[in-house]
Amino acid sequence: MKKTILWGTILCLGAWLVACQSNKSPERDFSAAKERFTTNCSGCHGAQMEAFTDRKWKHGNAPDSLFKTIKYGLSDLGMPTFEAAFTDEEINDLVAYIRTGIENTGQYEFEEETVRSDTFPATVDFDLKLDTIYSGGEVPWGMVFLPNGDLLVTEVKGELLRINAKQEKTKIKGVPSTQQFGQGGLMDIELHPDFDANQILYISYSKIKIEGSDTLATTAIARYKYAGDSLTDGKDLIVATPYSKKPYHFGSRIEFDAAGYLFFSVGDRGSRDVNPQNLDNHCGKIHRILDDGSIPENNPFVGDSTAVPSIYSYGHRNPQGIAFNPQDGLLWEHEHGPRGGDELNIIQASLNYGWPEVSYGINYDGTIFTSDTTRQGMQSPVHYWVPSIAPCGMDFVDSDLYPGWEGQLLTASLRFKYLNLCKIEGKKVVEEERLLHNIGRIRNVKVAPDGYIYVAIEQPGYIFKLLPIKKS
Repeated sequence: MKKTILWGTILCLGAWLVACQSNKSPERDFSAAKERFTTNCSGCHGAQMEAFTDRKWKHGNAPDSLFKTIKYGLSDLGMPTFEAAFTDEEINDLVAYIRTGIENTGQYEFEEETVRSDTFPATVDFDLKLDTIYSGGEVPWGMVFLPNGDLLVTEVKGELLRINAKQEKTKIKGVPSTQQFGQGGLMDIELHPDFDANQILYISYSKIKIEGSDTLATTAIARYKYAGDSLTDGKDLIVATPYSKKPYHFGSRIEFDAAGYLFFSVGDRGSRDVNPQNLDNHCGKIHRILDDGSIPENNPFVGDSTAVPSIYSYGHRNPQGIAFNPQDGLLWEHEHGPRGGDELNIIQASLNYGWPEVSYGINYDGTIFTSDTTRQGMQSPVHYWVPSIAPCGMDFVDSDLYPGWEGQLLTASLRFKYLNLCKIEGKKVVEEERLLHNIGRIRNVKVAPDGYIYVAIEQPGYIFKLLPIKKS
């Protein structure tokens, strides 16, 4: 529905602009141009021309420049020629339509300066008041709540802190040896489902090794005993292979399901064309193990001698959000696309989610690495974002503290600095709402056991508790 409304807005506004620039000439009919754009261009540039946001127009966006680009293509950037497909008149019509659409991508723009307000609008019924739980940090990555209500938070530089009700910080000893390695470091944290009895927790981190003059890293999942603000009895359950010199795409989210299986994500580690589609490595995958690190007998690739047995699904880029829907137990995941094409998926055993064979994104330099957005045998996302919002962290609202949000999905946006609320109906996203506009780069969002929402902001590092304030 919103897309239909937005398209109507684009067409009406575009026609008005053209009329003004042509001394109030009759409104232009873009229906044919819209159909050509949808059929031939939207796969790379977005149905609403979202990919033109922040575009650096290397060859210009004046009418004559766009005409030449469409007609003759840009082979070095993967842009095909349409000389044989369209007449000059049709290309000119398409140029006018595109220029109209460019003027309407402002909805995706954001301010560089962070907003530091105590209260943000949320709905017609309530606002959100920020209660500062943690400040003075750098990049708070993982959050988990102890049974007494204290918060454990990881700092990517290699610190684990406990925050009590008075906002007092205590540094936890015995964390795994790591360091910030590009996007890596000390990452996610999760409690064992029976933590009250066994005091066991799990941490994902970047495990470092030196080979000659090279520093290599990989994603590791470790288990610890938590006692007296110290971690003991540490053991690496999974050390992903292969190691890499590349400092990005570690994945690293951890989540238990209701049956006690431990799921975790590993990014493709920047080896796009090697890792995600091959089952002989951990990278570009969602994995499932038991709480002691052993492999469930019913994992989908246990019988394949060439596959890593912990693999649950594959064909992923960099999943930095996984969460189980408490209403039906389904595992939802989001992952970073390249330039455009961030995805929201429902994860099922053995399925191939397509990266990099299918994608709604393009390379950062504007070149096209695949022309396919769907392909037989590959799972399509339930939702995708163009332009990329850079999603990180996610959780479902499972309390009645925020009227109307029950059962909805929260995702954080690093790039656009807002909290994204996805209205879910069944297995579909039917509506989105942007909250906490320009609050800062949101690294994580968690719903606490008491039902309140917490968001972690980076550089500088804050954690805020969101208090719903009823409007008078």
